[in-house]
Amino acid sequence: MSHVIDRRLDGKNKSAANRQRFMRRYRERLKKAVSDAVEQRSITDMDKGEKVSIPSKDISEPVFHHSQGGRREVVQPGNQEYLSGDRVKRPPGGAGGGGSQASDDGEGEDDFVFELSRKEFLDLMFEDLALPDMIKRRMTRDPDYKYLRAGYTTTGVPSNINVVRSLRQSLARRMAMSAGRRTQLHDAEAQLQVLLKTSDESNPQVVALQTEIERLRKRVNAVPFIDSFDLRYNNRVKVPKPSTQAVMFCLMDVSGSMDEQRKALAKQFFILLHLFLQRNYERIDIVFIRHHTVAREVDEHEFFHARETGGTVVSSALVLMRQIMRDRYPASAWNIYAAQASDGDNWLDDSPGCGEILARDILPYTQYFAYVEITPREHQSLWHEYVKLAEATGNFAMTQIDSPQDIYPVFRELFKRQDA
Repeated sequence: MSHVIDRRLDGKNKSAANRQRFMRRYRERLKKAVSDAVEQRSITDMDKGEKVSIPSKDISEPVFHHSQGGRREVVQPGNQEYLSGDRVKRPPGGAGGGGSQASDDGEGEDDFVFELSRKEFLDLMFEDLALPDMIKRRMTRDPDYKYLRAGYTTTGVPSNINVVRSLRQSLARRMAMSAGRRTQLHDAEAQLQVLLKTSDESNPQVVALQTEIERLRKRVNAVPFIDSFDLRYNNRVKVPKPSTQAVMFCLMDVSGSMDEQRKALAKQFFILLHLFLQRNYERIDIVFIRHHTVAREVDEHEFFHARETGGTVVSSALVLMRQIMRDRYPASAWNIYAAQASDGDNWLDDSPGCGEILARDILPYTQYFAYVEITPREHQSLWHEYVKLAEATGNFAMTQIDSPQDIYPVFRELFKRQDA
C-alpha cells in the first residue's frame, strides 16, 4: 500500500488557482452582477459579499468528440434495452435550462451560483477607480520600508536558507577537498587492474595497492556531505519606500434646505467614498467638514450622525478648507483632493465668492475637486458659478444626483481611472 504526500505550497488551498481562473474567464458577467447588486443594496451594506447566478449554458466547457460519419463500433455499459441493429428513439422535447422555466418533461438545470467573498466583491466594485493625478511627494516623517533581495550571506535564520545555493557550495567544497585523493584513488585502481592481469592477489604489491585504495576511499568518504561553512542564506536589506501623501477633504452641506432625504443621499455618497479610500489607499488623511452658515471640522462619527442645521453659506466651508491646507497640508508635500456635496442652495451674493476662493486659493493647489449637487430641481447660482470653473480648469468635475440609484454610477464617473 502506497501513501501519497502532497507537499505543494498551496496544498491546503488547492482550489485557489481554479477560482481565480474562473473569475478571469467570467469577469465581465461578475462585474455586471456586482453593479446590479450595488443598485439594489444599501450603501452601508457595500462591504459584504454577493452571490452571483450564472446561467449553466454560459459555463459549458469545450470538449473533444468524434465527428459525424464513418463506422464506429462502441460498447455502451449498462445497456439492458437495446440489441445490435435497434434504432434509438429521439428523446422527448424540452431541454430545460436556466431554472426560470420548467421543461415539458419537468426536468431542467439550475443556474450556477458563485459566491463572491467580501474582498472579491470590493475588488470588482472599485476596479478601474483611482484618485486622479496621484504623484509622488517628498518622504513622510515616518517613511514606509520594504525589503529587497541583496544576494546571499553566510549567517541568518533557518527560514532564510537557500537550499540550492547551499548544496552548490557543498558540492564545490567536496570537490576541492577530495580532488587530490580522488586522482590518487583513480591511479591506484588503474595500477591494481594492471597487476591483477599478471599476478594473483597474494602478490605483496597487490596487497599494498588494495590497502592504499581502501585508505584513500575512507579519506574521500570522510569529507562531510554538508558543513556549516556551506550554508548560504537569502539576504534582504531594509530600504525606505517613497510614500505618497494624500488628503481628501469631504465638504457636506447640512443647511436647512438640505432635507433628510438629500442629507441621506450626501451621506451615502461620502460613505462610498470613505470605503473606497480605505480599501485602495493605505496612507491617506480624510478631513471632514460640515457647514451651514458656519463651517466646522468634525470627526467621522459626527460628520455622519450630527443633526445640527441652519442657513447656507457655502464659502464658509471653502474658507475653512483653505485654512487647513495652509496650516497642515502644504501642496509641496501632499496630494490634495476634495469632494463637496450640496443642494446648490446658497446666498446669492456668496456664490461668486465661492468661485473666487476656488479659482484663486484651492484649485491651483489640488489634484482634483469633485462637486456633487443633490437636487431634482433646476440649478441655482452656485451651479452656474461652478460651471465656469469646470470649463476653465482641468481638475474640477461636477455632476448631479437625483436618487439613490445615481450614487454608484456618479461615483464611478468621478473617480474612474484615467489613462496616462
